[in-house]
Amino acid sequence: MGQNKKEPDFMKPGVGNRFQEETKYTPERIGGYSLDWQTFPDSFKDYDNPLAVIPLPQPGFAGDPDIWKAMHKRRSRRAYRSGEPLTLGELSELLWATQGITEKHGETLFRTAPSAGGLFPIETYLNSRLVEGLEEGVYHFRPRKFDLEFLKKGKFSRFLAEAALGQGIVATAQVTFIWSAVLARSKWKYRQRAYRYIYLDAGHICQNLYLAAEALGLGACAIGAFFDDDMNEIIGLDGIDETIIYMATAGKL
Repeated sequence: MGQNKKEPDFMKPGVGNRFQEETKYTPERIGGYSLDWQTFPDSFKDYDNPLAVIPLPQPGFAGDPDIWKAMHKRRSRRAYRSGEPLTLGELSELLWATQGITEKHGETLFRTAPSAGGLFPIETYLNSRLVEGLEEGVYHFRPRKFDLEFLKKGKFSRFLAEAALGQGIVATAQVTFIWSAVLARSKWKYRQRAYRYIYLDAGHICQNLYLAAEALGLGACAIGAFFDDDMNEIIGLDGIDETIIYMATAGKL
């Protein structure tokens, strides 16, 4: 009887199926190349001429230290006190939680979130709407130097909200985290399967943001729905070699 059951539309083959199939490891696909260290992509990104470079205060690890309580309380929180600024210290702790460097062994830098192959393809951009000590605009976070590069000055919250399919929380959040993928960092080693790992990496980072926000008494909400080309244009990315893949708002509850 079940053999004649109609297949639902959402199960019909599409680009997602092709992606999954073409990035599967098989004995025939895996290997066949060696790592060329001469073409190893840069692990960190710096801008040549940012509007400014803002040193971040070292995290004080304030708030509730109980990770289990933070996990229990973790929710997507969409209502913010839009008129109350986030402090630079609070932003610093959120940034450290997402991609802060925890240990150094020679040239190897370990971070708060895991990354496939230790390649760390995810870059962090911020839209600052209301953060003490920061002008409104777009910033780029540098984990190695633990600072922010000021890239674009202006009020971008409304444009970002429109690019995020009209989600108003982007316009009211004190800060919006915008994560991109530098594809070469992962594809250098993993080829087509890199796409799987890149999205996993972004998920690890965002979960750390959630837990840190809970510990600090702040709110965070992940956003995966946005117009890719519009978002890349606002940040200033080509959408090919580096492209926005994930977002999250953060603010005062």
